Amino acid sequence: MKKVIFGLLILAAAVLPGCEDDDHDQILVPVDNTAPPVPQGVYSVTGDGEVLLYWLPIDDVDGDFETYVVYRSDFDPDTGYWFIGETTQEYFVDDSVVNGHTYYYAVSSIDHDGNLSALSYEYVFDTPRPQGANAVMFDYNAVPSYAGWDFSAMQTVNYLSVNCDIYAEYLSGDDVFYINVTNEDVDIQDMGYTVSLDDIGYSPDAGWSQNGWLEVILGHTYVIWTADNHYAKIRVTAIVDDHIIFDWAYQVDPGNPELKPLIKRLPGYLRHPERTA
Repeated sequence: MKKVIFGLLILAAAVLPGCEDDDHDQILVPVDNTAPPVPQGVYSVTGDGEVLLYWLPIDDVDGDFETYVVYRSDFDPDTGYWFIGETTQEYFVDDSVVNGHTYYYAVSSIDHDGNLSALSYEYVFDTPRPQGANAVMFDYNAVPSYAGWDFSAMQTVNYLSVNCDIYAEYLSGDDVFYINVTNEDVDIQDMGYTVSLDDIGYSPDAGWSQNGWLEVILGHTYVIWTADNHYAKIRVTAIVDDHIIFDWAYQVDPGNPELKPLIKRLPGYLRHPERTA
């Protein structure tokens, strides 16, 4: 019996050092619980049946960035945000929107370990609206039936139509086209040269023409405030003989200047997306 016990003690002594070695060989893997940076500089560009979102790239110092996550609230700038998509790029197109309705947006970032940042700090809201290209207005002296533009109908009309908002006029003595408003309740302003119609992201609250007419200049964008309280804009893309060609956009939501600047929310205030299944 003593021999058996002595043998077991020797066996235990041989095994125990091996266990200690195993403990020393264990590798501790650090756990990443740090959320990536919050996306900044988020802004939107209004489209026709879509909203384009842009933001600055995050500073991925750890090299573990995975994707940006985009959220939308359909009715409230502070609550109700839900997931609408993700992307590895610094832009996103939301084409599941309805013209004339205002939407609110936020963006977060997520890393490879599933850590999600807070939502972006900017208040970003947008109201998509219809737009078009290559519309035509003729000189009202030459072709009166196609000299005016009705934003609500989104088409060329007779310059004498009760629904006409603006119309074109050519003065041969000056060799210049003019855009005229139809009555004193319609305002117009020349926003200067733009590369595209999207370059004008706001509707001015002052500086409207006091004459009711403006010279047509190629490449210039003009903002119009209609008599029935809608905002619109056109950009002149060509001046050809007796007519002008332009791109246009019209805000169907009454009283919504849409093109206004972003509104910053209070520092430190954080929104949270709704949990979804």
